[in-house]
Amino acid sequence: MCAEGRVRRARTAASVVAAVALVLSGCGAGGGSAPETGSDSTTLSVVVEGGGKAELQPVADLYEEETGTEIKLVELPYAGLYDRVSSELKAGEPSFDVAALDAIWLTAFAPGLAPIDDLFTDDVTADLFGGLVSEAQVDDRFVGMPVWTNSEILFYRTDLFEDPANKADFEEEYGYPLAPPTTWEQYRDAAEFFTRDTDGDGEIDLYGTDVKGAVETEWLATVSQAGEEHMVLDAGTNEVTIDDEAHKAALDYYVSLLPYAPSGAAQLDWAGSQNLFYQGQLAMMRFWGHAYRQTPDDSPVKDDIGVAPMIGGSGGVAGVPGAWYLSVPATGTNQEAAKDFIRFAYEHNDLSADTSLGLVARKSAFESKDGVAGYEHYPALVTTLESPQSLPRPATENWQEIVDSVLVPMLQKAVEPGADTGKLLEDAKAQIEAIVQ
Repeated sequence: MCAEGRVRRARTAASVVAAVALVLSGCGAGGGSAPETGSDSTTLSVVVEGGGKAELQPVADLYEEETGTEIKLVELPYAGLYDRVSSELKAGEPSFDVAALDAIWLTAFAPGLAPIDDLFTDDVTADLFGGLVSEAQVDDRFVGMPVWTNSEILFYRTDLFEDPANKADFEEEYGYPLAPPTTWEQYRDAAEFFTRDTDGDGEIDLYGTDVKGAVETEWLATVSQAGEEHMVLDAGTNEVTIDDEAHKAALDYYVSLLPYAPSGAAQLDWAGSQNLFYQGQLAMMRFWGHAYRQTPDDSPVKDDIGVAPMIGGSGGVAGVPGAWYLSVPATGTNQEAAKDFIRFAYEHNDLSADTSLGLVARKSAFESKDGVAGYEHYPALVTTLESPQSLPRPATENWQEIVDSVLVPMLQKAVEPGADTGKLLEDAKAQIEAIVQ
């Protein structure tokens, strides 16, 4: 999954040549309303990562019930999935019929994937967020069908934001009502306001926010919030943009939150951020939406968590879509049956909403949970994903290398005291140019 997957890095891509879903839409992928029969195999192998197995299990169970074809979900760790798909596509001898692929792998793996353009009818694309449709295309071919997507949204402590004394004090100090922030300025104000010593021992024990230096995606969302249209680089021209005005504004804002965050930002990743929030040490965090359904029962803030769309800068609200796609190997021996399963998975995408992660891809699957308890985060996710500035990461086969060798190290330096953000971005540009040119 995207929140955890970014913590576990795959090797560079340079070496690689959801039960009533039909109610959700008038027709399914490829215009079909049910899976085709006549598969040349009674078993289809689907390789997936971590939580992907839970996401696809109800779909696989229903498919087997309706068609008699067994779906064997082969679960691998993130890096292990990457390595297996990479090596087998390169050799042209895949042991799997379908692969669940992270969005950032599609460009690198595209030469070894079969086109599935016929699945992307007008009805299908109309029920998917625009960024998912564009991300599924490599060189004008559709090579993956989105099966679930995610984005960072705003998590906040309702007990703190709804407290009458906090409301009065905040408005007196900042001149406007206390509410879940929607802008950079409001977020920084709230972060400053809630950073305090709550037990009177002279030590800060509540922070307004966190700052993650060990992962890149949250800063990339900030870049899009600043209005940047080409995140890090223009994949079409390989022009590196990381040192431009929007990237600089985003990095300066990102590090401006350090006084209101716990120390150790350089090593803070997604898991660390979750722990801080669940332990009651943060008033707010920007985090992947799936975490709303994963709050531990013993968390002191379990019943005090609110959610809202991601914050916005001068360019408006923006998150980074964290999508996974189902793809078919070009040299697979069961391509038609594999596409059949992908069509079925799209048509029954709503089944994945009831899993532990509860992630879906279709707009109608999100809408199917309107007003349902436990899915209060869905509107925030949809609003964020529908924002024009919620742009996918650059479609380049070098992306993972850029993240691992340039972006994360740069952020870790940026969150240290006295960092020269302009110089860091200049150096990052030179490093990225050496990778892509």
